[in-house]
Formats: sequence, C-alpha cells, structure tokens
Amino acid sequence: MASELIYRGPESQPVPDVYTPKPDKPWLSVIRPVRYLLREQRIVFLFAGIAIASLIFALLPSSRSGSLNYANNAIYDSYLPSESTQSQVAHRMIYQNRPGFGLFNSGGKIPLGLQRKGLRIVVTGGAGFVGSHLVDRLIARGDSVIVVDNFFTGRKENVMHHFGNPRFELIRHDVVEPLLLEVDQIYHLACPASPVHYKHNPVKTIISFLFLSLLVILICTNVVGTLNMLGLAKRVGARFLLTSTSEVYGDPLEHPQKETYWGNVNPIGVRSCYDEGKRTAETLTMDYHRGAGVEVRIARIFNTYGPRMCIDDGRVVSNFVAQALRKEPLTVYGDGKQTRSFQFVSDLVEGLMRLMEGEHVGPFNLGNPGEFTMLELAKVVQETIDPNAQIEFRPNTEDDPHKRKPDISRAKELLGWEPKVALRKGLPMMVQDFRQRIFGDHKEDTSSATTA
Repeated sequence: MASELIYRGPESQPVPDVYTPKPDKPWLSVIRPVRYLLREQRIVFLFAGIAIASLIFALLPSSRSGSLNYANNAIYDSYLPSESTQSQVAHRMIYQNRPGFGLFNSGGKIPLGLQRKGLRIVVTGGAGFVGSHLVDRLIARGDSVIVVDNFFTGRKENVMHHFGNPRFELIRHDVVEPLLLEVDQIYHLACPASPVHYKHNPVKTIISFLFLSLLVILICTNVVGTLNMLGLAKRVGARFLLTSTSEVYGDPLEHPQKETYWGNVNPIGVRSCYDEGKRTAETLTMDYHRGAGVEVRIARIFNTYGPRMCIDDGRVVSNFVAQALRKEPLTVYGDGKQTRSFQFVSDLVEGLMRLMEGEHVGPFNLGNPGEFTMLELAKVVQETIDPNAQIEFRPNTEDDPHKRKPDISRAKELLGWEPKVALRKGLPMMVQDFRQRIFGDHKEDTSSATTA
C-alpha cells in the first residue's frame, strides 16, 4: 500500500487577488491628441481642407442674392410700369442698397446649410399702404407671409403681384374677430390711419382697439383687434409689433417730441377716436408684456408718404399730389404755417423690421426729422408736378396739431436706423404711381404737367 505524504507545517495565508493600476503619467491627456495629429501628417491635411473650403466659399457666386434682386425688381416694376429705365433703377436702389436688413446677403456669401431660416409672419392690414410694402420686403427676404385684411382701406391690387407665390397667403378677415394661426411674428398694422377714414366710422375705429372688462370699462380704439392679436402672440409664443402713431402726442407742447413725452390730447375731439385708441393699444401691449411675458415692440409712426397711398384719404401729401395732377388748387388749411415731418415708406419699413428683429421693446419714434410747413410742402409739390398750380386757403380743421417733428435719437442709438430718402427724392416716385392710377393709360395726355 502506497504511503501518503502529508505536510504538517504551518498553514499558508491566501494571497488576495487585488489589481493595483499604474500611476497616471503627467500630461497624458494633452500629449495623446497631439501625437495623433502629428502622426501621418494629419494636421497638414486638416489645414489643407480648411483652406480649400474657404477658397470655395469665397469664389462661389451667391445665387440667393441674385434671386432676391430679381424678385425685388419685379415687385417694384410691377406697380410703376410706366417709369423710364433711369427712374426704375433709382427706385430699386432705394429698396435694395440699404444697410442692415436690406436684402440680407446682398453682398456677402452664406455657406450652404447656414442660410437664414424663413419665418412665418402675419401682417394685419397687409393690403394697405404701409403693410403692402412691408409684405414685399418680408417675401423678398425669404419669409412666409400671411396677410390679414378686411379691405376697408386696403386694396387687393397692392399685393396681387404675390398671388401664386407659395410663401404668400391672403385672408379676408376683420381683426375684431379672433383668428387662430401658427406664426413666429405678428406685425399689427390694422387700423384706418387717415382722418377721412377714421372720422367716417369712428365707432368702428374705436371697436377695432377696444374691449369691455367685467365692469364694462371702455378702453378705446383698435383694442379688440389688438387684444386678439396679443392673445394670438401669447398662445403661440410669437413676437408682436404694434404700429402706434405720432398722434399719441396730440397737439404737442414739447418740440421735437421724444418718446418720454406723454402728449397733449383732447379726449373728446373729432380725432380722439384714433388718438386715444392708439394710446390704449400701447397700454394693452405693455400690460401683456409685463403680465403675460409676451415679446412686444412698439413703433410710433410719423407722417409717411409713397406709392400705394389712398388717393383721396385726406392726408396732406396725397391731397396735394392728387390736386396738382388734376389741375385743382392745392388746399392749405389755416395759415399754412403748421409743420409736419415726412418720411418715405421704404424708410419706415426698414425701421419696422429693425425694431422687430432687435432686442428693445420701445416705444420708438419712426419718422423723418426734416420739418416742413404746409406752404413749403405745397411749393415742393408745385416744383415736382406743376409750377403753375394755385394755392387755396381754407379755415383750419379742429384739433389740427401746430407742430409735429420726431426726436429719433433713440432709434439711431438702439436700432441703428435713420431715414435716407429726402422729400424731393421720394415725392417723384409717389407722383408717378398716382399719375398711373388717376389717368390709367392716358399718361401721354398729361406728360406736359410733369417737371423734374
């Protein structure tokens, strides 16, 4: 039988199996990527790729800029078909050669994939004088635009050139009724702005800004419409821009008028349905901003002129131009020493877009600080249309402000905006548009009435 050897010495203790990592080498996290780049000349290929891409983007022509230029040419040629080539070029330059927003990308190159995303924008009153020019700029910029208008003062002809464009929609709707849309921005321009129109239906003007609280408190002009649009902005998270007016200053005791001036308004005068309504709309806009967190912007617009104005709307520039073209006396109310400031519509549109895209709530005065008496304006119209036009004086209208001139230092500083088009440069373009609309195809019979 085999013997069994048994070790009877002291029992050995089990050695625990514990892993002890090596200490980290200093700067390993920095050295490793550097070695990777230096290995096989990877860094050389990296810089070579950057250089080639930069060269391609620098030499590649901007197709977007060309298409926008073509679009704008078609837009503004469409409503001034009778202009000479020289006047058409000058007219285009006013809209195209603008700093800041202009056509966006008019001179630079935007790499593929980095182009600005188009917004979905609603413009109430978009078939009107100012609204239609704003729509032109937004469409040319690449946005999708929904025009909401009841055609009380707006004209379908102002936006007909956009029919067929898939980024344009037109809705016949009164903003005093609720409207459900999905949009990014709201430009609220809907309200009759000329004395003839808002005096024609003052109750309608009031309703378009008003609401009744539980205590049946009248809040005034354009407010139901403003409330509906503010409610829409709140629901969908859209930015809201209110176009207010210099009429909130009434017959001012401060000259020129700053945004901090509270105004001197007759609350029971014939113009009060408009003046007080806009003041209330500003109040509601700021209440929605403070109380509901709605992003808002407020613009106070001063006298504006240009193509597509209503011919017989009672405003002084359109009155003078239409009367001179019809060989009628230019009617000056009072002694003609009242002053106004006149901005061309392209300047206003530029200011509205800068305000909407900026970071400041406002209010901002948007107007031309150049000041003219009514007699001086009549002289400019005579020089532009008919030097032999007569001037007829009539009694002044009630509550007519004696002076009106904006202080635009705030817009200059915070928006980088100021008007560019002088009265003597912008007026001929308005005259050309009025001549076409008044006389139609019979312009040749009236060519003798035109002077430079």
